[in-house]
Amino acid sequence: MTREVRLTPLDEQLLEPLLSVAVAEAEPDEVMPPVDAPAGWSRARMDAFRQFYRAHFGGLDGPTGNLMYAIVQDGDVVGMIRLGRVRGEPDTLETGLWLGKSTRGQGIGLIALRLALAEAIQAGACRVVADTRSENLPAVSLLRRCGAVLDSDGAAVRAEIRLGVTEDVDAVDAG
Repeated sequence: MTREVRLTPLDEQLLEPLLSVAVAEAEPDEVMPPVDAPAGWSRARMDAFRQFYRAHFGGLDGPTGNLMYAIVQDGDVVGMIRLGRVRGEPDTLETGLWLGKSTRGQGIGLIALRLALAEAIQAGACRVVADTRSENLPAVSLLRRCGAVLDSDGAAVRAEIRLGVTEDVDAVDAG
């Protein structure tokens, strides 16, 4: 069975479907910054989710320097991946993603990350970095599969993926 996975820039039309996936298939702390609100998906937390994601509609050149994409599988929103500018490093973007529980472990994250890396190249980035926790084994594995070099202090993991590295191509062409 072939599945179509694509990235679509997050906008107002995709915000409610994304929130629906988050509420049904993720914990709030997996998909948004902490909020002073009752535990779980309270009205206040859902409003904060909307506000947080709307603040990033401006893209890489917007006020937050983040471009968020809905991960769409076979026409349905199943998660989100983002690219963000890294302050003081104009050739570097940061990424992060989340998927609804029902779509985890199916290779969708790998496809989404590879698509995001292609977008990063188009944006002029030479490298993409990501942070995760060492116990988040699926994320660590995903980053490795995309060629990341990992650095860990035991609890935190910092990943770096170099984009479009072609040092050997020039040597072959010269020969």
